[in-house]
Amino acid sequence: MRIAYLECFSGISGDMFLGALIDAGVPPRVLEETVAALDLGARLEFSKVLRSGISATKVDVKIAGDNEAEKEQIADREHHHEHEHHHGEHEHHHSESTHHTQTHGRGLTEIRKIIAKAGISDTAKTTAIAIFQALGEAEAKIHNSPIEKIHFHEVGAVDALVDIVCAAVGAEHLGVDEFLCSPLNVGGGTVKCAHGTFPVPAPATVELLKNAIVYSSGVQAELVTPTGAAIVKTLARRFTTFPEMTIEKSGYGAGSRDFPGHPNVARLVIGESRASALASKTASDTVVVLEANLDDLNPQVFGYVMDRLLEEGALDAFGMPVQMKKNRPGTLLTVLCKPEDASKLTELIFAETTTLGVRRREEIRQTLARRWESVRTPWGEVRIKIASMNGTITNYAPEYEDCKRIASEHHVPLKTVMQEASRSYLQREG
Repeated sequence: MRIAYLECFSGISGDMFLGALIDAGVPPRVLEETVAALDLGARLEFSKVLRSGISATKVDVKIAGDNEAEKEQIADREHHHEHEHHHGEHEHHHSESTHHTQTHGRGLTEIRKIIAKAGISDTAKTTAIAIFQALGEAEAKIHNSPIEKIHFHEVGAVDALVDIVCAAVGAEHLGVDEFLCSPLNVGGGTVKCAHGTFPVPAPATVELLKNAIVYSSGVQAELVTPTGAAIVKTLARRFTTFPEMTIEKSGYGAGSRDFPGHPNVARLVIGESRASALASKTASDTVVVLEANLDDLNPQVFGYVMDRLLEEGALDAFGMPVQMKKNRPGTLLTVLCKPEDASKLTELIFAETTTLGVRRREEIRQTLARRWESVRTPWGEVRIKIASMNGTITNYAPEYEDCKRIASEHHVPLKTVMQEASRSYLQREG
């Protein structure tokens, strides 16, 4: 499986992401054609810069028109997309960006129309709209307003449209199966917003980064912008440390300011996941793992709970002895289930055990292809479970319940029935 890993050790903004895409091999013409398709009177400038000695690609959006309009657009962009301002600088750029919003702000409905009529793929359109939708939902929640009434502080501006739509097109051009993202360095200090001064990260960024892994390295600047947060929230399947992969290429996207001793870049690494070889031969699905610690439950009740969980659809359930606080012996109950059964089984655990809490997490499960075949034994038919990988049989086993029933009905040792079923299967296969 081909993956892209985005490293945000200096945060992320829209233009940093575009720079990383170009540096990682997306042809500049792909983004230039995207900007032309938007027909907003904008163009892109690409340049190579150094950030703490690291060569990176810088992408700037230029707006057609007189010099003052371009300056205003750049000032707006610096406030909302870059990581370069001291607190004293925020106020100056805020006044300009507010004026820009008042004259050029757009709502989500208008933005959808602009994207829908652009000459880009349907997939890229869907991604771009999803990014704007995430931004709109964050703003709507913060201001307790219907999303239809939200006119973004700067999201409707031309440069933001360019950033987000180019991000969607460029990400698609990479041809990866999955985007992953590192923990996000959000920075520190304060930022001047339309409604006052807030600590970094800004309110919209906090809302967008729910379920993401974040930290601050102490750099006193806004390192993750709302636009950057919306891009990674939409594209990244999960936030994780560097994955096990074979690296093919990488790229660096530059922020505007060169922090002393801190490379102000985002890095994009492209390659093949080491799990790909296995994934191509096996099936993959998501399972929910439920866990509860039990130290005061009647053992007879525990056995009943295990039976009930399996009856209600659990894929597996088991218990392990554990030593709990105050040296009390206990049991760790673990249940594997499909995501749609998790809530039902959690309620069952609460109802039937003495636990006060159930832990829940999702995990990816690789599974071998499985099928059933029946074989004949002197006492009747027994089903054989057969597992295969890439068409080759790797495991087989007689079905326990069938063998148990035959052993009980015919008064034959269980191991004899199982051995005979296996012999019959091998004899038939040979």
